[in-house]
Amino acid sequence: MSVLAPLRVNATLAKIYFCTVITFCSLYAAQPIQPVFQQEFSLSSLQAILFTTLMMLPLGFAPMLYGVLLESLSARLIVRTAILLLGILELAFSFTDNYLLLLVIRGLQGMAIPAILTSLVSYISFTAPREDIQSAVARYIAATILGGFLGRFLSGLFTDLFGWRFFFFLLGVLLLWGFFLLRTLEKDANLEYSRPRMGEVAEVLRQTRFFWLYCTIFMVFFVFAGLLNFLPFQLKTINPSFRETGIGFMYFGYVMGILVSLNVRRMIGLFGSETNVALSGLFLYIVGICGFMVPDHRAMFLAMFVFCTGMFMAHSLLSGYVNTLARNKKGIANGIYISFYYLGGTIGSFAPGIVYEQFGWRIFLYSLIVMVCGAIFCLRRLQRAVAEHQQAKATADILHT
Repeated sequence: MSVLAPLRVNATLAKIYFCTVITFCSLYAAQPIQPVFQQEFSLSSLQAILFTTLMMLPLGFAPMLYGVLLESLSARLIVRTAILLLGILELAFSFTDNYLLLLVIRGLQGMAIPAILTSLVSYISFTAPREDIQSAVARYIAATILGGFLGRFLSGLFTDLFGWRFFFFLLGVLLLWGFFLLRTLEKDANLEYSRPRMGEVAEVLRQTRFFWLYCTIFMVFFVFAGLLNFLPFQLKTINPSFRETGIGFMYFGYVMGILVSLNVRRMIGLFGSETNVALSGLFLYIVGICGFMVPDHRAMFLAMFVFCTGMFMAHSLLSGYVNTLARNKKGIANGIYISFYYLGGTIGSFAPGIVYEQFGWRIFLYSLIVMVCGAIFCLRRLQRAVAEHQQAKATADILHT
């Protein structure tokens, strides 16, 4: 029994990581082939990017909208139902010819994804041995990053080989397989989910430390989503014959997130604090954006590595720093962080497109740099707010003694 138990745990985690990768593939599969949708359905670039925006939007409101559901039903029922729904919708997407119906399907898929991800994270904490939970969560983060890259790359590759519908059909089949694989999950897993209430949200946001941190991550993911969403259109502008496989491969720098997330402690030791790492990442972010100003896909390919490294330096450190600041109500603080992160991504996935369509690529990039400068300002205010809080606490402790 003692020999078989670890094997069952490892097999369960492997299934969870597989479903995580496929779910993130579904989330980002449309991004590199948006110019294909634009051409096939005679759309503007802003209309085409809605295939990604509608998938991301529910993630921004998930901590608010999914609370009752996730507190009242079992995790296994939620995750299997959501994966089954997502798989069926992917199959339907691959056979649909109407643009508006395609958008409706993408919106419904986006509503299923938060339930899947929340449940899978909870199962990791339930399934992994206590001493391995941190490494298990780190592998989960790596799986999300891997899924984000594979979804983009394979979508471009299979579009060139078999047309855009094939990869979505394949994703549907794999999700149905995931539904089958997860039948062995424990029924009584405790879903560790904290539903923020408006009063508690306001209480956290009134604390300047959290306010500036949330503003920072909102801007960080706004910029990330904006650049990655409109990059395919610019590549097609530079070279109309640029293939979808090449566009998908341009996102290879995304895997830098895996290296960053696995070396968080080393970076903190090197830079001295979480906020210093995040600040360095934001300056690297700007360098990466500047690299995209070179009208050559090879320069842009290299710039993607710098850009993604900067983004994940900020995100990986700030997502952990929330827990450092939140001694109480960590679930609330994390839920708000996720909301600001994905709301930034949702708005960033379409709003900068107005600048892109009206003024072109270079002005578009300058606008993103301005947004990063705003993130740097917020991060500096965060550092000041933390220092003031620590000073006030130290003074209170002295007076108390």
